[in-house]
Amino acid sequence: MTWFTTAAVEEFLAAAGEFLRAEPVRNTVVLSVTQGLRGTPGPQRGPVTGGDAPLFGWWRPEAGSPGAAPAPVAGAFMHTPPFPVFLTGMSCRAAAALAGKLAAAGRRIPAVNAEADGADAFADAWRQRTGDAATVRRRMRLYRLDRLVLPDPGPAGAPRVADERDRSLLIEWFAAFTREVDDPPGRDHGPDVDDRLGYGGLTVWEAGGVPVSVAGTTRPASGMVRVGPVYTPPALRGRGYAGAVTAAATQYCLERARRASRRAAAQAALGGGAAEVVLYADLANPTSNVLYQRLGYRPVEDRVMLSLGPKTPHHG
Repeated sequence: MTWFTTAAVEEFLAAAGEFLRAEPVRNTVVLSVTQGLRGTPGPQRGPVTGGDAPLFGWWRPEAGSPGAAPAPVAGAFMHTPPFPVFLTGMSCRAAAALAGKLAAAGRRIPAVNAEADGADAFADAWRQRTGDAATVRRRMRLYRLDRLVLPDPGPAGAPRVADERDRSLLIEWFAAFTREVDDPPGRDHGPDVDDRLGYGGLTVWEAGGVPVSVAGTTRPASGMVRVGPVYTPPALRGRGYAGAVTAAATQYCLERARRASRRAAAQAALGGGAAEVVLYADLANPTSNVLYQRLGYRPVEDRVMLSLGPKTPHHG
């Protein structure tokens, strides 16, 4: 029973890619993030260290006999600071072993994002090693598109693919979204916005000639695209803009996939079309969960994000 770790994304995908692609919907985050990192220069494989460099790993439940084929991968993780360590589906034993390995290496882990059992097993093992307590930061539900249902009636306005004229506004909106969902602060959102603008991965809804809402999409990865973030400024909420822009972004993904599937050469150049469209919703926001189901998204799995840190002393 062994965890293998690497800082080289290509090595990680060579070892764990088949495991990840077997369930591309559930593994949407790891697949899309690692695709974005492919080709980026980085350190070669080595032992786990305590720095802030991205780290990846895969779990084999059996070592295998000498000369025999290695046992199949049965779990994987990704840690791209300052974000939480992200666990795929895996056994509680694997999750606990990973926490022990990372703690022993002095890795800084502020939070873990996993299915509930795996998150609890990781947090328990982490507490035993470090004394850090776990608190729930967020509970999320993954949705997969069944059949898109456009809002009817829809709000005033129309969608369009965002471009350079929207850049400054979108950077402000990404920062506001980050604050609302309590993601790590202080990020420069410019590179993310620029990247998405470069491949048409941001859709805005315009009303009266002014952008009022945005929905992002990832690049296709293993036949899957993820919608997010979706953001509407607080003063403009309650008018149907979020549902409309989410539906529009979803529709764009489906149209691109259909065009790509009709042109095999273009499909290869585009990195593949999207046969699946997925998104995450915060379970603390019942409005968005109801909205996405009205648009034709269906639940797949729930995940929890646990913050890890020193216990807060009690007074009194």
